[in-house]
Amino acid sequence: MNNTVNTKTHKTIIKLALCGILTAVAVAGSLLQFPVLGSKCAPVQHMVNIFCAVFLGPWYGVASAFIASLLRNLFSLGSLMAFPGSMVGALLAGVTYAAAKKLKNNYVRLILTLIAEVIGTGVLGGLCAYPVSIFLMGNEAGSVAFYAYIVPFLISTVAGSAISGIIILALERAGVMSKMKKSLE
Repeated sequence: MNNTVNTKTHKTIIKLALCGILTAVAVAGSLLQFPVLGSKCAPVQHMVNIFCAVFLGPWYGVASAFIASLLRNLFSLGSLMAFPGSMVGALLAGVTYAAAKKLKNNYVRLILTLIAEVIGTGVLGGLCAYPVSIFLMGNEAGSVAFYAYIVPFLISTVAGSAISGIIILALERAGVMSKMKKSLE
């Protein structure tokens, strides 16, 4: 029994450490951003969302996205729009990856996860950003159309998802993915 507790504790510590590292990557990656229609697009955050979905699951992904968004705002590296975009995308990507666990083909599972991140951040996160802009940023920010955040969010998430997809496929081909995942399970 004591061995089981130690093993669970050890794996939880590894997952928390990885979540912290990925959150730090998302915050540092915010320096690589570009403005699109009043939004700061940070594709590294979306890359991190995919990594969290694949290695840690949806709840670690949402926690990482929240903490990264909070730190980005505290350091003036992001806007309040980072919260709905990154968190909804992380949740949908994580849930999709977990739900697709029964699929034998890891490539299909990854593609579904990438699509979920794009839809979660680009469409749903973009739509959720509208009430955030009204309530937290004032009426001026809310004077834009309710779908105005979708285009910049889509640009950012497609770029980040593509980067993460390429990296994960390279890890898969090198045979590293299975070893990494086993150490977390």
